[in-house]
Amino acid sequence: MTHVEIWLMALALAMDCFAVSVASGIIFKRVTPGPMIAMILLFGLFQALNPMIGWFGANHFRSLIQSIDHWIAFGILAFLGARMIAESFKQEEEKSFDPRSYKVIFTLAIATSIDALAVGISFSCMGYTSLGPLTYPLVAIGIASSLLTFAGLSLGLKFGKGFSQKLRAELWGGIILIFIGIKVLIEHATSHGL
Repeated sequence: MTHVEIWLMALALAMDCFAVSVASGIIFKRVTPGPMIAMILLFGLFQALNPMIGWFGANHFRSLIQSIDHWIAFGILAFLGARMIAESFKQEEEKSFDPRSYKVIFTLAIATSIDALAVGISFSCMGYTSLGPLTYPLVAIGIASSLLTFAGLSLGLKFGKGFSQKLRAELWGGIILIFIGIKVLIEHATSHGL
């Protein structure tokens, strides 16, 4: 993957963090340093750790899936992308959670990073065979998630409910993941003369 593709994937994965943090910022109504810092750090941490966990798991079975790994990577990315696109069209219900609670923040960090676990599996299918080369994408994902969480909280505090409806961050994140999945298939086809 190129640097641009890595950062596009990182941004796509961070869209869930952004959407949740906009909603949280709306609920906060004012700057609340402790919970906001916890959300920024935990969202970035879990988004970076989950792909590594997925990669470790898939790497153990690499020899079994090597002949179809490009289809697995495409399938995972296309599924996640389609799900993000579908979610972007659902109406935002009023949230009955308190994002100032550290327990809720921890739960949200896990929930928003589940997709990243699956992307870790696709990393294994894309040829990342050791942790060294995987470090850069993991750091990029963590940084992008933390930055977009901060941006989402700030925008939620400033602009309120109308903003999250207009942006449809999840829609664009889903489109990016699908395009990266298609690129994986095209690269495999061209490298194998198909």
